[in-house]
Amino acid sequence: MTNLSFQYPAWFLIFCLLLGLGYAMLLYYRDTTFKESAPGLHRWLGLLRMLSIALLSMLLLSPLLRSILTDTKKPVIVLAQDQSESIGLELSGEKLELYKKEWQGLKDDLANQYEVHEMAIGDAAREGVDFKFEDKISNLSEAVQAIYDAYGTQNLGAVVLASDGIYNEGSNPAYTSTPISAPIYTIALGDTVPKKDLLIKRVFHNKIAYLGDKFTMQIDLGATNCAGTQSVITVSKVNGDQVKLLQSIPVSVDKNDFFVTKEVVLEADQAGVAQYLIRVAGVPGEASEINNKKEVYMDVLDARQKILMLANSPNPDLSALRQTLEANKNHQVFLNYITDSGIDVSKYDFVILHNLPSQSNDIAGIMRVLNEKRIPRLFVAGLQTGFSNLAKEQGLVHIQNVTNQTDDVQGKVSAQFSAFIMDPKVVEELPRFNPVTCSFGSYNATAQAQVILWKRIGQIDTDQPLLVVGETNGVKTGVFLGEGLWKWRLFDYMQHNNHDIFDELFGKTVQYLSLKEDKRKFRVNLDKSIFNENEAVGLGAELYNDNYELTNEPDVSIVIRDSKGKDYNFTFNKLGKAYNLNAGILPTGNYTFSAITTFNGQKQEVEGRFSVRPIELERFETIANHGVLRQLSVQNGGELIFGNQLSTLAEKIKSNQTVKPVIYQTTKTNPLINLKWIFAILLALLSMEWFLRRYYGSY
Repeated sequence: MTNLSFQYPAWFLIFCLLLGLGYAMLLYYRDTTFKESAPGLHRWLGLLRMLSIALLSMLLLSPLLRSILTDTKKPVIVLAQDQSESIGLELSGEKLELYKKEWQGLKDDLANQYEVHEMAIGDAAREGVDFKFEDKISNLSEAVQAIYDAYGTQNLGAVVLASDGIYNEGSNPAYTSTPISAPIYTIALGDTVPKKDLLIKRVFHNKIAYLGDKFTMQIDLGATNCAGTQSVITVSKVNGDQVKLLQSIPVSVDKNDFFVTKEVVLEADQAGVAQYLIRVAGVPGEASEINNKKEVYMDVLDARQKILMLANSPNPDLSALRQTLEANKNHQVFLNYITDSGIDVSKYDFVILHNLPSQSNDIAGIMRVLNEKRIPRLFVAGLQTGFSNLAKEQGLVHIQNVTNQTDDVQGKVSAQFSAFIMDPKVVEELPRFNPVTCSFGSYNATAQAQVILWKRIGQIDTDQPLLVVGETNGVKTGVFLGEGLWKWRLFDYMQHNNHDIFDELFGKTVQYLSLKEDKRKFRVNLDKSIFNENEAVGLGAELYNDNYELTNEPDVSIVIRDSKGKDYNFTFNKLGKAYNLNAGILPTGNYTFSAITTFNGQKQEVEGRFSVRPIELERFETIANHGVLRQLSVQNGGELIFGNQLSTLAEKIKSNQTVKPVIYQTTKTNPLINLKWIFAILLALLSMEWFLRRYYGSY
């Protein structure tokens, strides 16, 4: 519908006509130009001029052309199909083909009157339904939210949700706060009749464990209609194609509705991703044994540091330090003497050099290896130490004029030390500990040193260091200038019945010195080491130049290999100054990878491993939960029907008075002066007047 309106009173049009009439009369009323050739022409010319002037003046009144546009929106009907694995257990073969035919019939019937959209739900909501039933997860509450997000702002007429009501992620969809105002019709699939079934419901375990630790695994076993049967739970470790039995637990099922929890204690004996297989033996007549086993993956971390205590000769200090270090489960401590053969210090993460270099043993070869491998170290300088060589091998303390004389010194914590936080008890109690023995000489801390302890002789606090840490040539180093640490540990126990102060001082010192800094120029980082089978494997890489600045000039290739030897070849994408790779979804199993690049003529390679674990949630809940569907329908003004009633659903929706089209009206306003045909009329009137005058001899 279209109408014309003015921004001024409509009766102003009279003035427009009068203006046009007056202008025409002024020009043509007394005009006798065409009296002989065309006696009545001046009347027609006056009429044309009157119309053109009247039309032009009318446009000055700003006339508006208003149009009302009407649009009818059909109701949107969303057909949502649960495509999780549990549906596929019930719908297969001829039963599935019949269901697909009836689903298509419902869709076609509704399409004549409504706007129909299909949506698959399961792992995630998505457009389209393929009836493959391969989703590993059922999240019905997220499905309802996804429907609202996609169609909530449209004329949503009704939602049809076909499911078995089983959800293993998210919350009960009936309790979701999503404000869907349309009725929800649910199609109840699956079987609610309990079958004879023995299954592993859940396995609770740590996601990570440390090498050498013991951990507990809790197994929840359930059974339906299996009273009077016997079975056994086995826990095995899977390593490639080898399956090693770890424990067996007999189980007696004494009632039809049976549930029991069993605990097993296992040991993390190998670093990497550990795969365990938990299985319960089937019973005669069991409906399905697909849920009688479950695979468990754990990330076993080798956080232990190999610490070598290399000594010039036996000394009670070695025992004191070793007991402190071994109290930390992440330390693996080894003791060797300089006279032992076959010492390879490159195999260790941290080295304590006790009375080395000594007066009789030069350790130049060992120091060369430590420096090449950038292995942190702690010097404990006692009475056998060769101080002239020690002064050369560390850059934290200037050592001069050392004699055969000794000083008995105590330690006082430096107030300026801030590399790590010391327990206040150490600061308070340590000055009272028995003195240790130091060689007499001149000792001064260098600029690179951080002094932990100053020497205290008697009641005098000196400016000579006793214990310092720092970094020389990029390697963390510590120096203790005394002998007799066993006295401190023993005194600590005598005073406090524990070794807390001694362990705090030297435990944190070693921890600080041995803390690894990643100095690699090429690194590959995994989002995590264990991926679910329905998520993409993501990797990142970083490459550094000699100044440790990020660069991604060269390409980085990677080969991912599964346990059967199949290779997957990829090239990293360049992202910013780093690298990124989405390897996609990989089959379940254990994988190793090797990433390679060449930069400045040097080949860089990083190796690693990860695992992809199966998601088995859909296997462990086989009884349909139609109560959830019924509750969802009742709360939203819909109705529950069963799978064999699918052909009746279209009529139920059509008879629902709330499912109706919505009429939208839009008013469109356009100034009349913008219309091209108005210009055409004006041009025609003026052109006709000019043509007639020209034709009959005027102008």
